[in-house]
Amino acid sequence: MALSDVLDRIRKAEARAGRPAGSVRLVAVSKQQPIARIRAVLEEGHRLFGENRVQEAADKWPELRSAFPGTEVHLIGPLQTNKARQAVELFEAIHSLDRPRLARRLADLLQERGTSPTLFVQVNTGEEPQKAGVLPADADAFIETCRKMELPVVGLMCIPPVNEEPSLHFALLAKIARRNGLECLSMGMSGDFEKAIAFGATHVRVGSAIFGPREVPAR
Repeated sequence: MALSDVLDRIRKAEARAGRPAGSVRLVAVSKQQPIARIRAVLEEGHRLFGENRVQEAADKWPELRSAFPGTEVHLIGPLQTNKARQAVELFEAIHSLDRPRLARRLADLLQERGTSPTLFVQVNTGEEPQKAGVLPADADAFIETCRKMELPVVGLMCIPPVNEEPSLHFALLAKIARRNGLECLSMGMSGDFEKAIAFGATHVRVGSAIFGPREVPAR
């Protein structure tokens, strides 16, 4: 476990970027991690986690939340429209709002429930055909569509292409956020979160640097 090391690196990256201490939130990516490892991080005091799949989160987090009050869980992976109801009941934030049909479904649930998780629009900054996300050229219009639906969009998320310099993608995401008046940027993972902080990340998604290699979850 290396939670303290990651937190220390975040604080140092904040200082180098001239940003206040605590301006970056660490999303500990607990997908496909054994319960024992997740509990160890919870016992160290961390309370913000990220999951890729609705069903995996539903299987493990109700019990863990009961044992560790105040825990937040964010959905950072793709969301199928037919899983939207379960997702809004499980997560405090969804980082993967990426298409009009999903926006409409979340808006309907907001009207029905009166509440919604906070939302991040996922932008496919690398324009990769196999990857989810709104294309950069379509991002402004999509954000406006979400606002007209009164969805609580607070920021943007991206996953840079594996073989490209991530800073280019972080800079692009920050530019789109600025011109749309969005304050939150979910960007940066285990290998590049310090670069993301330099470009304004408010949420970094770190898994392997905290938990080690993923395993099939076991109780």
